[in-house]
Amino acid sequence: MPPMPPPLPPKPPSRGIGDIPIKVVYLLGAVLATVLAVVLVFVVFSGDVPDNNQPTEQVVRVAPLPTSATPTVAPSPTATESPIVLPPVPESKAYKNLSGTASAVTSTIRDNKVGISYPRLGSPWKARSYPPYSVAQRIGKVEMPFTLIASAMYPGESPEKKPDSDADYREIATQAVRWSIRTQYPKGATVEWTASRKVPLGKGWTLGYKVTYTNGGKQEVAQALMSIIEVGKTKPAMLMASIPEPNKERWRDLNTLAQRVRPL
Repeated sequence: MPPMPPPLPPKPPSRGIGDIPIKVVYLLGAVLATVLAVVLVFVVFSGDVPDNNQPTEQVVRVAPLPTSATPTVAPSPTATESPIVLPPVPESKAYKNLSGTASAVTSTIRDNKVGISYPRLGSPWKARSYPPYSVAQRIGKVEMPFTLIASAMYPGESPEKKPDSDADYREIATQAVRWSIRTQYPKGATVEWTASRKVPLGKGWTLGYKVTYTNGGKQEVAQALMSIIEVGKTKPAMLMASIPEPNKERWRDLNTLAQRVRPL
């Protein structure tokens, strides 16, 4: 008679939740919390995903100019400044063609903030932001004496009433030239008038002037222009240009500006 097989081991008792080790419970809870957190992030921030089908916006940044290079717009001398003495302004003087070669006119600058338009000149002129002016074209370093074409509202206080006559605008242009001598050139600069005429369109006045000054112990000259233009406000607009002797090959550009400045 064959031997009997050994008896089967007893069936282990069933376990309930309370029989699971506490470490396993904590581990499962941590995993579940992590999964829920990831799902929640995707649900909440799904609207922030950029649409790759939209065109990329191109942002052009303009490097700020050094604070020390920004000219002041104070219209009157302070108690410590000497008043700028100018020679009598001629009532009429034609703007003769200056020496040099005129730069190419690449387009027109429409200064909507000020209310005038004038030529945008090609290389080496570069247009950029230049406070306190609305628009400016420059050559070379930002240092006194400046090589600059710039538009802004007249830097002095608004007249009590809107200017009307040629004499009114000529006087305002003279005050603007006085301001430019104080802010654009070394102290002691003197002025010789090269032009005095009405603006080519609308109301206003243009003054041309040669500035003589001492720079680094050496006497130099600059050719400059100041146009004051009526733009429908009590305070007129201003177009100023100054080209010192190191850039004298661009002096003819002043003739271009004088002929083509316009109110909008």
